[in-house]
Amino acid sequence: MNTMNTLTPEEAHVIEDKGTERPFTGEYDEFYKEGTYICRRCNNPLFPSKAKFDAACGWPAFDDHFENAVKRLPDADGHRIEIECANCNAHLGHVFEGERLTEKDTRHCVNSLSIRFIPKEEKLPAVLHS
Repeated sequence: MNTMNTLTPEEAHVIEDKGTERPFTGEYDEFYKEGTYICRRCNNPLFPSKAKFDAACGWPAFDDHFENAVKRLPDADGHRIEIECANCNAHLGHVFEGERLTEKDTRHCVNSLSIRFIPKEEKLPAVLHS
């Protein structure tokens, strides 16, 4: 039984087909509130809001993630490192290192369509499994 969240066609294109939303169009690019960013498909907590920073790249950027929440894989282009939700393998975006944008020297460049924000005062939804 599949218990994953239902995705819109745009979300499915990014999450399942490894698409990319256009830069500077995502709902979380210029968004800075306290809370948790979760996987849009399975609700797995991915990034704390304190890890979000303005990288001026057109997509939400995080310099850290929750332990064991994100996995890295070589991208099909052979040049980048893709990041996926460690629970459901949803495509999140890519990770870059060595740019010196933060102390952690890491930028998780994430599609807004791959994540959902839960304000700190709200309870996190249960993580879904397929």
